Amino acid sequence: HHRRPQAISILRPHERPGLVLAPFLVIVLNAFKAPADLAAHGPLALPHGWHLSAITRFWSQVHFGGVLLNSLEISGAVAVLGVGLSLLNAYALGIGQLRGRVVFLVFFLMANVLPQEGLVYPLYYLAKQVHLYDSKYAIVIIFTVIQSAFGTYLLSSVYAAFPRELLEAAAIDGANKWRVLWNVVVPISRPTLGVLFTFFFIWTWNEFFLPLVFLIDNSKQTVPVALAVLQGQHTTNVTGTAASTLLGVLPAIVFFLIFQRTLTRGVAVGAVK
Repeated sequence: HHRRPQAISILRPHERPGLVLAPFLVIVLNAFKAPADLAAHGPLALPHGWHLSAITRFWSQVHFGGVLLNSLEISGAVAVLGVGLSLLNAYALGIGQLRGRVVFLVFFLMANVLPQEGLVYPLYYLAKQVHLYDSKYAIVIIFTVIQSAFGTYLLSSVYAAFPRELLEAAAIDGANKWRVLWNVVVPISRPTLGVLFTFFFIWTWNEFFLPLVFLIDNSKQTVPVALAVLQGQHTTNVTGTAASTLLGVLPAIVFFLIFQRTLTRGVAVGAVK
């Protein structure tokens, strides 16, 4: 008898949504439980009544409305400024063929591999000197430079292969460098710019170390710092930890869902059609 070969199927992430969403569902269940309900039935049981006490308690303890606004302001500003700075740098390096291009690219690449722990003291000293310590502006400037280093390296590689016939046609029509940038380069590379915007926002939203060092005032803290401070004070409060985690990740999930189509289109299409 000939044995038929057995097919080995490996489920992809989108084919096992229950497995991917299971941790998030556990967080949601425990965020809406009363502490007595959790102690009696465990973390995996359905809530016997939906309670908002843990969420409202966390919201009032850390003034989450202000903290959420701080993270939105910082992440949004870094995403916009980082994409803009990356675009200008990459336009000069990739399309302008700036002299010493390789040296600049190596410099931007090194900026991506340096650990934040090695940068914290010089950045702290500079922030003190220019009176930006304990200011959200310092965080915006620092992360704009850090994120744009990656964006410059990525976009300059893309722009190095930009179709020269489009640039020559624009030059024949009398377009200067600024018109070429805004009327030719930006429209074609919009999908890649959308991807960078999404990544810069989420990466900045999740940053913890530098905001912890530079933002001392509680009214200026970001969401990850507020979550860490609360968990350090109430390590045994499971429902409070679940509620804080839910409120901390929910805005990032909503932002990702809003820009999911932009992200998918940018990865699939690329910068140059």
